[in-house]
Amino acid sequence: MFRSIYTAAFITILLLLSFTTYAQSMLDSIEEATVKPSHWYDKFTVSSYGVMNYNNYNWQLLPQKRNDIEFERAVLEVSYRPSKKWSFNTELEIEAGGTGVAIEFDPLEEFGEYEYEVEKGGEIWLEQFNFKYDFSPNFNISFGRLKVPFGLIGFLDEPTEYHTTNVSDMENTILPTHWTEYGVMLNGRFGKNWVWHAGIVNGLDGSAFNSANFIKRGNQRRFEATNVNDIAGVARLDYEFGYEKFIGISGYYGNTRNNRPKPDLQFDANLAMIEAHVVYELEPFEFSGIVLYGALQNSEAVSIANRNLSNNLNVKRTPVGKSAMGWSAEVAFEPFGLLKKHPNGELYFFLRVDSYDTQFSTQGLIFDNPRWDRKTYTGGINYMPNTWLVFKTQFARQYLGIVENKIQDTFSLGFGYYIK
Repeated sequence: MFRSIYTAAFITILLLLSFTTYAQSMLDSIEEATVKPSHWYDKFTVSSYGVMNYNNYNWQLLPQKRNDIEFERAVLEVSYRPSKKWSFNTELEIEAGGTGVAIEFDPLEEFGEYEYEVEKGGEIWLEQFNFKYDFSPNFNISFGRLKVPFGLIGFLDEPTEYHTTNVSDMENTILPTHWTEYGVMLNGRFGKNWVWHAGIVNGLDGSAFNSANFIKRGNQRRFEATNVNDIAGVARLDYEFGYEKFIGISGYYGNTRNNRPKPDLQFDANLAMIEAHVVYELEPFEFSGIVLYGALQNSEAVSIANRNLSNNLNVKRTPVGKSAMGWSAEVAFEPFGLLKKHPNGELYFFLRVDSYDTQFSTQGLIFDNPRWDRKTYTGGINYMPNTWLVFKTQFARQYLGIVENKIQDTFSLGFGYYIK
């Protein structure tokens, strides 16, 4: 019954917004007809960013792990504004250098099985594809495939915006990487400093939830079509102190039962998540931090259903935690900032701590595996010879929540760019 109510409300909102947008666009068309058109190329905005890293591993739990070079991703962003009020945005992401399928052995899960990973072999993915309509300078609606406004990594995803060689360890473990979904989003600003987002998106698929990553793999990217029997709501509120300096909270809630590949779960599996974050700069220091909590309803039933899934589905099939908890904090120091005069480039030293447990609590007979209580300490250096290129090096030590063979050391060296 509640699903029908949510669906009806969703359709009603869409109809109201469509009518309002149509009426306003008719007025805009009359206005724009009297304005001299600009050059066609002035309506386009193009930008690109990418990351490539070398990793040297010394993992006690997996001593045979080989060093590698990781072409993490290259992204092309294109925006087109056909009129004063309308804009179109798309983001094409190329992961691991292209397309293909690779086979990988994962010894860190209980089953220790081989997995076919399309993403690891390479992937071309249309991460964003959406339209935006501006009702006013402080209020707009966007629809299509959108960024989910939850956490920090979706807002600080260009390599020149974060100091580590990879995005946040804690967030990247628990949440879908560069999280996007299909939906409708209202975005606005009130006062001088308050920014908000509120919308509805397709819900997650609980069949891919697992011990190591909680709900990370639930965003249905591996399927040809996305199920929308369940939808989810997401909202975010930030107070901005200045450019990329803000404090705020965000929340997410939705059922994950009815978007599974098969109707094999007899109980609701509502997911609720909340997080609080801050990004601030006080020269010569920069600070960032986030605290995240998520809870999954009937996690024992989800774990039992997932245990019986087909191998062909390419999921972990490991027990899912009832809740996950994580936090991270980072401080960066720019010695040139002490001189109040920057040379041609910028140099940063940083320290970061990530602490997270993807089985913070469990339900019923599900074993609370201490392995998934992890802490990562990272320190490194960034050098930016100009505003669009950054060279990074870091050393990270991760402690697993087990007594023996618990240390994983990783040295990384790489570069990233962001051109716009």
